[in-house]
Amino acid sequence: MVSKEKKIEELVELLLALGCKRVNWRERRNSYHLSLHLKRHELLDLAENMSVIDESWLEKGYEFIKQQRFHHLLEQLLNIPGASGNEERIRKFVIERLTPYVDHVTVDRAGNVLAEKTYRGGHGPVILFNAHLDTVYEIELGRKIVKNKNTWSSSKGILGADDRAGIAVLLHIAESLSQPSSFSGKVKFIFTVEEECGLVGASEVDEYFLWGTDAAIVVDRRGTRDIVTSCGGYMPFCHPKYGAFFEEIAATEGLNGWATTKGGSSDTKIWAEHGIQSVNLSAGYRNEHTDEEILDVEACYGTAKLLEGVLRNDKRLRAVLREIKREQLADDLLKTAL
Repeated sequence: MVSKEKKIEELVELLLALGCKRVNWRERRNSYHLSLHLKRHELLDLAENMSVIDESWLEKGYEFIKQQRFHHLLEQLLNIPGASGNEERIRKFVIERLTPYVDHVTVDRAGNVLAEKTYRGGHGPVILFNAHLDTVYEIELGRKIVKNKNTWSSSKGILGADDRAGIAVLLHIAESLSQPSSFSGKVKFIFTVEEECGLVGASEVDEYFLWGTDAAIVVDRRGTRDIVTSCGGYMPFCHPKYGAFFEEIAATEGLNGWATTKGGSSDTKIWAEHGIQSVNLSAGYRNEHTDEEILDVEACYGTAKLLEGVLRNDKRLRAVLREIKREQLADDLLKTAL
């Protein structure tokens, strides 16, 4: 794949799509000099990433390669067992993939994975990203993932996309943020255990880890292009302006059809109870917890693209959060006066 006949621009695009943070190159006397500033473990990661690349992908460009790598990550996650209370293997995988892209990562007393990273001085919003590690049933031994174009299913038993799809989206975001980005602020990641048993892991997260969090984004909603802003319509997860922000970003990014809606219970409920503006986004799966479960991998990648757009618009997000705080303060003052 890497030969004299290949264009240097294609090679640079490939290396960036494979997760390289920076690629320097220059032309000198009809030859190219390329340098990668990598640590030893990063070089090993690059070699592993290159092993899954098909030569035909090079002609299709950076975005296509990124999407194919996302599909590869999805497939890896869908093949790792981890029913509620038995999350050891999936937790280990998440920690290994997440560690290179964050400042700190730890496992709390409940078994949740907690991590955080500060970008460009941290002068911006503090965003919590969340998905859950457990599946409601165990993945059947020896099953195969059946791929019908963009629709994936399981040859027997559950597929496990609830919530392996959400995990894939967040690991993708962690890697994307490691490359040159305009985002300024702090990102926190929480991968919870035993969500399927009644939000057990999220309920056990120490409150100190949530201090200072401005907004939460959960990726654990069935279907496609839903922005869940309440539980059943009776318990709001956020101010209407926060939900509308995601609709606006989706439209700006050319991701049509995203809309706010009411939904069911999820870890989102816990973060909202802590006073954090929260939404739950579709991850692309349907018929979860059954043998008929399917995953629209194109829609799942669309959720990752929406989050990339949100992070590119961090200044707009910060402004929306300030507007919400001002309105809430005004409401509190009015109630006090009355």
